[in-house]
Amino acid sequence: MLRGAQRRLFIAPVNSAGQGYAWARASERVEGTAAAAFMYRDPNDTFGFLADSEVPTVFFRTNRPWQRAQRRAVAARFTHVIVESGRQLFGTDEPLADQLRRLQRHRVAVALLWHGSDIRLPSAHAAREPDSPFRGSGYADTDRLEEIAQRGRALMADVDAPVFVSTPDLLDEVPQASWLPVVVDLKRWEASSSEIRWGAKPIVVHVPSNAGLKGSSLIGATMRRLHAEGLVDYRELRNVPAAQMPAEYGRADIVLDQFALGIYGVAACEAMASGRLVISHVSDQVRDAVRVHTGRELPILQARADGLEGVLRAVVAEPDRFIALAATGREFVRAVHDGRRSANVLREFLGAPAQGGVAGA
Repeated sequence: MLRGAQRRLFIAPVNSAGQGYAWARASERVEGTAAAAFMYRDPNDTFGFLADSEVPTVFFRTNRPWQRAQRRAVAARFTHVIVESGRQLFGTDEPLADQLRRLQRHRVAVALLWHGSDIRLPSAHAAREPDSPFRGSGYADTDRLEEIAQRGRALMADVDAPVFVSTPDLLDEVPQASWLPVVVDLKRWEASSSEIRWGAKPIVVHVPSNAGLKGSSLIGATMRRLHAEGLVDYRELRNVPAAQMPAEYGRADIVLDQFALGIYGVAACEAMASGRLVISHVSDQVRDAVRVHTGRELPILQARADGLEGVLRAVVAEPDRFIALAATGREFVRAVHDGRRSANVLREFLGAPAQGGVAGA
């Protein structure tokens, strides 16, 4: 399939939340394009996101013959490469900037793509976000993330390449970037979900996949108290394989996303695609960016951690009003996150003719 395509895109090497694979499939909506997503995978990976090819992390980092062969294969087989998170493409045998310049000398077009903590400066986030996990000493890895984000900025200054970000909040971090929306397979999430029709006690779920960044500790005591009171049936989902998540969301009525970063991403989109009511703290800046770029309102019910109890009591008191809000989530995901808009964003980088309008708008 790659051999006969005019444009051949390689996305690597982390496949965060399965998005490398999802963007590869989205790019194939562009005529004459074939794509492959590659990742290295740890042996304790419980999520199991799909990839076109993968190797164990230790093998990726240490196997010199494989690294040389992979470098030759990518340069020979692909016309375009998107590098995720500033990670080395071919193991650790040389700096990433050298790897990318080598590809460019082989006339391979290169782009950089950032997911979030790989480019978000904790110091800047703490200055603008009252609930930032990076304020004070609450998040143990703040200094490490600051260093990673600074390295990402140095890479962008060192390598002449277009830049993409996966979430609109990162447009403040990287003003020269283009927003490449995350992609969700609507059919997969719709298949496991019926309409929400909660009674007196809705099922509320939260996935503390990175609890320190999501602000899970900010809502834990409140949710346990509301559960004990009988207002809601609260459940935390931990270490659930990706293949099981549609069924888990399908059993829920409300999904609590995150309460510290002020963003929305893959998890919120998956919950909206499932038809669930999503409650989360999404900053005004992010909501404005969505409105400017898509012409649509983000259908996520706003709540900061200290106001979550009041929001949930209002939801339980007026279920019909909020069920109606949840019903708009699928249409938003269909318009912005089903892959059509992402393909259109990638079109210029891939050197494909422009199309009128924006697909999915």
